[in-house]
Amino acid sequence: MNEPKQDAVIVTGASKGIGLAIAQRLIADGHYVVAVSRSLTPELEAALNGAGVFFAADLSDTREIPGLVRQVKAGTQRTLVGLVNNAGVGLDGLLATQHEKDIAHLVNLNLIGPMTLTKYVSRDMIRARRGRIVNITSIVATTGFSGLAAYAATKAGLEGFTRAMARELGRVGVTVNAVAPGFVETDMTAGLEGDNLSSIKRRSPLGLAGPDDVAGAVAYLFSPSAAKTTGIVLTVDGGGTA
Repeated sequence: MNEPKQDAVIVTGASKGIGLAIAQRLIADGHYVVAVSRSLTPELEAALNGAGVFFAADLSDTREIPGLVRQVKAGTQRTLVGLVNNAGVGLDGLLATQHEKDIAHLVNLNLIGPMTLTKYVSRDMIRARRGRIVNITSIVATTGFSGLAAYAATKAGLEGFTRAMARELGRVGVTVNAVAPGFVETDMTAGLEGDNLSSIKRRSPLGLAGPDDVAGAVAYLFSPSAAKTTGIVLTVDGGGTA
């Protein structure tokens, strides 16, 4: 007799950085991970290695998301009871000079994409009457940051979406939370130099967080200990906004 297949967790933007760390941590905790990203990196391929599967997708093209979910369900034959909306882009620039196509790209990938993916993945959770959704936002959703107005707006929208969905899905046993990293040591912050980076580090008594620190917060929200935790934004920033 064939063993029943375990449930699956989708992690978007899983090829590197925070997304890769989240995929690795959830796999280590026993979850079957469906990694979604534009490309498969050697690090992600090594992490999956029988404990998950990769699907290529550009989530900024939100019209493709319903088909992606159908492909995942058909390809894995698993119930989708977890979703980590991590894929995002951090294009910077003063709003007055930012090109409208860049603003639209930010909104599509950072906000409309997660909303659309949640819409279709949550249907499995509603039927199963259980599930965990975690949205990766940013501290700039509440603190603001010069040159990141459009980015901050998308992340603030995602936090509002998190709270509303926590109420909408709580009645069927699904939790919806957010994790808000500060400036994390990834490729995205590698371009920060001089006074900007020094100032950020000075404001963080524990130092800059790393991808593994964010992954640990996500792992908690997927754990049995967080069964009654929903609608929160968990900040991981080394104490920078304390």
